[in-house]
Amino acid sequence: MKDPRKTRVRRSGVAALAVAAALVQGGMSATAQADPAPATPLPVPQNFIIDAVLGALQGGGASPPGTNNWGCRPSAEHPEPVVLVHGLMANRVDNWQTYGPLLANNGYCVFALTYGSADGDPNGNIGGLTSMQTSSKTLDAFVDRVRQATGAPKVAIVGHSEGATMPYWYLKRDGGASKVSKMIGLSPAVHGIGGEELANTGSSTGSADVPAPFQFSATSDFIRQLNEGGITVPGVAYTQIVTRYDEVIVPYTSGIVNEPGAVNHVVQDYCPQDYADHLSINSDPGAASLVLNALDPAHAEPVQCALVLPAIGVVGGSGSASGSGGSGSASGSAGTGSGG
Repeated sequence: MKDPRKTRVRRSGVAALAVAAALVQGGMSATAQADPAPATPLPVPQNFIIDAVLGALQGGGASPPGTNNWGCRPSAEHPEPVVLVHGLMANRVDNWQTYGPLLANNGYCVFALTYGSADGDPNGNIGGLTSMQTSSKTLDAFVDRVRQATGAPKVAIVGHSEGATMPYWYLKRDGGASKVSKMIGLSPAVHGIGGEELANTGSSTGSADVPAPFQFSATSDFIRQLNEGGITVPGVAYTQIVTRYDEVIVPYTSGIVNEPGAVNHVVQDYCPQDYADHLSINSDPGAASLVLNALDPAHAEPVQCALVLPAIGVVGGSGSASGSGGSGSASGSAGTGSGG
């Protein structure tokens, strides 16, 4: 019987890489909507840049495979829907080509939004631009919509980059903690770019409510307010997953939260041959294993490793979220720098 967690690598030509930078963020207009997940497992691609390009070609109105089936009802095994929150200058379709089908194959109701586009378009090609406070309100409305559609009292959030930073504000400042059970962040920037060394200089980059690109510095008022009195909120399980090769969130430890209720994982602690960067962590089988284990810790499985390159993702299609790659040394139920 085919393992529903087995991933498949989509191959494409070198030409797609040549136009990646223009297409991933620019996209094209389209009105496609997600279909209900098929009875057979969906392909789960692991070549980030190629898959993001192919997603972008569908336009901002599309949804990743396996997501936004508003008729989905959570199972007893996975009673909480998963909300996917994209990163800066991304959208729901180009950011989540791996996690949409991966989570759907594993029995979750999965939903993804685009937030923060300059004109407020929920189908915009480029999101995450408005202030993270504004985007927090958008996320709250989307979470309410998911809860109403599914009947679930709480959701789990999986986010990347800004989508692994802004939701922490939502949980702490905008009432999200009463609606969210788990916050799982891929490459968060909760302590700001520059980390404690920059934050301790005492300089400030000004008002907290400015466009998101100006809020990531460790000296921004947004980051200061997020960290004031602690980041975590009781009742929410926080998991941060980072890579030592993150070239955007520098230092990568800016994503680690050493507070009660928080667990941190460095991908390379499990998979030394993994060179995932800020982009390819989105299609990384080791990170995917850690996400699945954080969503369902009672059934944690060994972390699956593969050779992963920056931006590109898995080499040779050898990795998977379960069962086909080389196993790491732990199941992922605990990790580096765990909080209490």
